[in-house]
Amino acid sequence: MGASFSAELSKECQDLESSFKDYIRNFREENKILSQETILSIKSRLSRGDIQGAHSIISGILENIDKIPLNIAVTGESGSGKSSLVNSLRGVGHEEEDAAPTGVEETTIMRTPYKHPKFPNVTIWDLPGIGTTNFQPKDYLEKVKFGEYDFFIIVSATRFKKNDLDLAKVIKAMKKNFYFVRTKVDLDLQNEQEFKPTTYVRDKVLEEIRNKSLKEFKDNNIETQIFLISNKNLSEFDFPILMETLLKDLPAQKRHAFTLSLPNITEAAIDRKRDSLKQIVWLEAFKAGISAIVPAVGIIKDNDVKKLDDTSLQSLAKDLQVPVEELKAIIKSPYLFDTEKEETTGEMALKFLEISSSVAFPPLAAGLYFMKVFYLQFHFLDIVTSDAKVLLKKS
Repeated sequence: MGASFSAELSKECQDLESSFKDYIRNFREENKILSQETILSIKSRLSRGDIQGAHSIISGILENIDKIPLNIAVTGESGSGKSSLVNSLRGVGHEEEDAAPTGVEETTIMRTPYKHPKFPNVTIWDLPGIGTTNFQPKDYLEKVKFGEYDFFIIVSATRFKKNDLDLAKVIKAMKKNFYFVRTKVDLDLQNEQEFKPTTYVRDKVLEEIRNKSLKEFKDNNIETQIFLISNKNLSEFDFPILMETLLKDLPAQKRHAFTLSLPNITEAAIDRKRDSLKQIVWLEAFKAGISAIVPAVGIIKDNDVKKLDDTSLQSLAKDLQVPVEELKAIIKSPYLFDTEKEETTGEMALKFLEISSSVAFPPLAAGLYFMKVFYLQFHFLDIVTSDAKVLLKKS
């Protein structure tokens, strides 16, 4: 019996290792929320049969991933649309109580933090434009506490000034990422169409704006790209491309926070959130499977499996930035929230099998828990994602 159990346990460990490798292959490198170092560490422990070690790493990730801080610096001269961009990144209207003040006059005289209303670990910093200070670029970065930010967004509504370009050079020398954003391109198009109605070609105007900025960069020995955006309509122009670029450049462990904080402006943005949450669900299920194999890592209780109730709905609605009441009004499968209904015979049989197998045959329990946690939550996530897209089309 002992030898047979050991053989089954060894096979279960191999299955867990194989499942983890499959999980890694299912997500593109730029979308993974686990760093390569963490992935290698988990794989190493699984290959050695160190189940408790793998469980410990995954538990730590799940416990801390929503607490990892992300700090984004936005800077630019007065009237460039800098504060409007701060509000757009946070999904906050300009007249809301905690919005960054906007206007034609310089409204930012010192660095000001604005926390994301739904994800408080994400902070957008509204920095004074370097052209509105008496500091040289290096002194400016020290004054605004350069080391606290994950990356910088440099904003202009016309041409980028020498101060902006010099600031970018210093940021690069300090090994931080920066991104040039040209705002108000919708107004440029509107003006061009009004003043040159017979020769106006939308794409040609955008190309001219882009090429002028790229020439400025080239003349100053800066190799970078320019993102053309409208703060009034984020789904147009380059804003989605900017978000993709920022996600790709961020460290893996910070991608989850930034992904969830982004506004739902396209179906692709919603899909990115689903994929990020899918990884969390998978890790939760994997952790449950390990817990069933090794009693020492903790006894699984029924409420360890996330129930498909109002609490779960509110949590996913927050993560996908969908109004929970609207979501409940159009949800495809409202029966999922009927927590008062009696268990079916199949559900009771599954629960009995889980309880008995966790005592008599842990490897079997691991597979059952993994399947239950993963597939129920995964199904629920797909439903919420689908309905988020319906709300996007309605809006």
